[in-house]
Amino acid sequence: MRTIQGVGVSAGIAIGTVRVLAAVDYAVERRVIDDPQAEMDRFRAARDTAVAQLKQLRDNVAAEFGENKAELFDAHRLMLQDPDYAECVEGLIAQDKVNAEFAVKSVAEQFAAMFAAMDSSTMQARAADVKDVSRRVMNVLQGKRDSTAQDGSVQGDAVQNGIVQNGTAQNGESHIIFAEDLAPSETAQLDRAKVLGLVTAKGSANSHTAILARTMGLPAITGIGDAFDPADDGHVAVIDGTSGAVFVDPDEATLTEYRRRKAEAEEHLSLLRKLKGKPTETKSGQRVHLYANISRPSDAAAVLANDAEGIGLFRSEFLYLEREDWPTEEFQFDAYGQVAQEMGDRPVIIRTLDIGADKQVDYFNLGHEDNPALGYRAIRICLTRPEIFKVQLRALLRASAYGNIAIMLPMITSVQEVRDAKRILEEAKSELRGERIDFNESIQIGVMIETPASVIMADELAAEVDFFSIGTNDLTQYTLACDRQNPSLERFADPHSPAVLRMIQMAIEAAHRHGIWCGICGELGADLSLTDTFLRLGIDELSVSPTSVLPLRNVIRNH
Repeated sequence: MRTIQGVGVSAGIAIGTVRVLAAVDYAVERRVIDDPQAEMDRFRAARDTAVAQLKQLRDNVAAEFGENKAELFDAHRLMLQDPDYAECVEGLIAQDKVNAEFAVKSVAEQFAAMFAAMDSSTMQARAADVKDVSRRVMNVLQGKRDSTAQDGSVQGDAVQNGIVQNGTAQNGESHIIFAEDLAPSETAQLDRAKVLGLVTAKGSANSHTAILARTMGLPAITGIGDAFDPADDGHVAVIDGTSGAVFVDPDEATLTEYRRRKAEAEEHLSLLRKLKGKPTETKSGQRVHLYANISRPSDAAAVLANDAEGIGLFRSEFLYLEREDWPTEEFQFDAYGQVAQEMGDRPVIIRTLDIGADKQVDYFNLGHEDNPALGYRAIRICLTRPEIFKVQLRALLRASAYGNIAIMLPMITSVQEVRDAKRILEEAKSELRGERIDFNESIQIGVMIETPASVIMADELAAEVDFFSIGTNDLTQYTLACDRQNPSLERFADPHSPAVLRMIQMAIEAAHRHGIWCGICGELGADLSLTDTFLRLGIDELSVSPTSVLPLRNVIRNH
């Protein structure tokens, strides 16, 4: 057995025979031409044909996966129609008297290098996109055929290796595809009946190829690098799209374990198929919004896979915890924007920085505290160090132009804290207006109800914000005066305590008196023994781990 570690970009387990895709040779000969104008006309005609092919591919993707996923190919068409791109190609043809194929390849490499050098990982991923669309134009210029065209032509590694829709797999079997890389257009054309999963030497979790793999429900792993070996063709492999592990020629113990895991996952998928698209509604008609909690942008795939209606808690502090230095505005914008785009119209509620207590970051230099749970944390850091807070708020506002983002403030104990936070938010908005940067002017603001003070002040807080979300972990800790990090207090820290449940009831009633909604985003939301209680209290939303969404929907629908 050979074990390879890559980066899991699309969850799921695949077990099957490997098929290694032979890379298509995109070498282009440089030729001197006599008639630059004729060569420019060749380029324009090829570009127009490529645009038409992308339109067909876009329509195919929209029909199968929805308009949101098809927007990628609108972006690809815009790339080809970009005046800067065309001017660079035509300028090279005119000045150097080179053939159109060579000019397109040269400009593609130039643009890809420019994208790859940017700080934003989203923009870095566009390097693959510009290569993809340019290869399409080169294929047209070279007379290669495209599978998306009306005449049944083909292009690209995946297509030429016979695994696209209407293609023919070896022996009619399904395979795990190993490749150096896959272009987004190739991934979109894969015949899912013939492909079990994907493993590539190159790529990233932010790439459109990875996003499409998640949409198609294909387990996928990227970044295996030099471990990619064409000699693996025909061998049996197991891939785990969650952990990024690849096992070539797995031993019997590994096969048995992964067959068991796969069977469990298929049982979960069976529940998904039964409940997907169904409203989270009781038999009596009481509607509850069912969202999911995430810690990283890559978790959004699990939210969609489990059919949550949105993200009720994006723990933004993990963007800080997983770095050794301050995350820049661009880095944060990239992360929030990626999730917003992937979620489409579904709500994405992002909790502002919640560092402190049990979540310490060295570069914050917070210093020692005898009782950090009651110390300098969360909103207290943000309000006393507004230069940190404003960087995050600017990133959140910028990302709000790309999806349905809301901002949630943690550890609130007073109305003044909310007003101070809103003032800094307004300063960030004013700056962005001055810089002519788009954002959602009416972005919603909410607070976490996780302290007894916030419950007592709930009526006044409700007048300041658009929603409440109850953080039951801290609310239990502070209500019962039990440090949740202390295992010896476990028997006393009862989240089912009448005191905690009464706090939850008071928050819900205050929210409803002021016409705003109230949800729960703490661990208690997934406690099925309390679902009946929460429904009786009139909870509007529950946000739980992605894997808890379907079991909870099942309980609510049977209530």
